[in-house]
Amino acid sequence: MNSYVNMGVGALLGTVFVLMSVSIASEGIFHAETPEKEGFAIVAEAPAAAEGGEAAAAAAVPIATLLASADAAAGEAAFKKCSSCHTVDKGGANKVGPNLWGVVDRPIASHEGFSYSAAMKEFSKGGAEHWTFDHLNEFLLAPKKHIPGTAMGFAGIKKDEERASLILYLHNQADSPVALPTN
Repeated sequence: MNSYVNMGVGALLGTVFVLMSVSIASEGIFHAETPEKEGFAIVAEAPAAAEGGEAAAAAAVPIATLLASADAAAGEAAFKKCSSCHTVDKGGANKVGPNLWGVVDRPIASHEGFSYSAAMKEFSKGGAEHWTFDHLNEFLLAPKKHIPGTAMGFAGIKKDEERASLILYLHNQADSPVALPTN
């Protein structure tokens, strides 16, 4: 055989030997036990517990107390999150969501010209339910938990102060705003 071929084969075998030795040594040093159970266990809250927990969190501080320290200017800033789907102008057009002018104390699922989801229509009980301060507070905290099946794809506003400021801002967007709740 040619000496160059011998050197090439020797280099290849030497490289394989070194890689196998490093592999065996690293397996010994960094050995990982085989898990008893493969994968990750994803634990989600039970729906009843989650709804109760959210409702309890919303009820922990009454909306009247939150509104007492709310800031309408901060609520206007918070409304920017809503403005991609809603308008708040008097006589404004519907977008993905209905126009919110005069929403406080308006019957739920009643804005003219907007096609509401079946869940929202059912929740409104044919217009008997109104967007009270409490309903708005709970809905804005977690829309899909307050009205399961709603088409509103918004995660909610978790901060009490921000939610109260937004509700105060929406309250002011009406021809004659209803009275604020008292403690």
